[in-house]
Amino acid sequence: MNELLLIISLLISFGGAILFLKLFGKGGLFAWIGITAVFANIEVTILVNAFGMEQTLGNTLFASSFLATDILSEIYGKKDANKGVLAGIITTILFIVLSFMWIHYIPAEGDWAMDSVKSLFSNTPRMLLASLIAYVVSELVDVQLYHLWWKLTEKKTGDSKKFLWFRNNFSTLFSQLINIVIFNFGAFWGIYTLPELFAITGACYVIYVVTSLLDTPFIYLARKIVKKD
Repeated sequence: MNELLLIISLLISFGGAILFLKLFGKGGLFAWIGITAVFANIEVTILVNAFGMEQTLGNTLFASSFLATDILSEIYGKKDANKGVLAGIITTILFIVLSFMWIHYIPAEGDWAMDSVKSLFSNTPRMLLASLIAYVVSELVDVQLYHLWWKLTEKKTGDSKKFLWFRNNFSTLFSQLINIVIFNFGAFWGIYTLPELFAITGACYVIYVVTSLLDTPFIYLARKIVKKD
């Protein structure tokens, strides 16, 4: 069941980025990055077993955020890709502040949600701080690497359209490694044992490798959609 849900989540995450691009253009990608910043930081608190590995959720949503910034880089340029990163940073900061406030409200006698909210979000500031640092560093690295690979391949081939799969995958694979190491060790140090942390980090990165490779058709589709429009 977990495996099926993860596959569906992957399709929804990548498909959502493409749908927002199709409906709202560049602004849709900025919105999608903000949406994934909130949803992924809630989902990442859940630990599951899937594909024979213990892993946190949120991987597919985070992966679609990287897809969105790569689409921005490919179609609209480095400046807009960095704006997308900024949208994710601002959204995450706002979520940190608001979720911190939620757990400090005094509930009414008839309240039924506060205990669950406190249970879920009491560790959120630490997790979101780790997520924010990981997001900022990895996304900025992703944008820089994307354009570095682009310049190198264009110089070799003389064609700016070729090797999209190369710059997309090799920028994302490296930046995702940075993302998952910073986040897991920042968010879960002291919560899980060191062997568990290494196992979770390794499992998450395997998922990121798979999702990074699977997002390639979607970035080609995005370029085709924008060219058609």
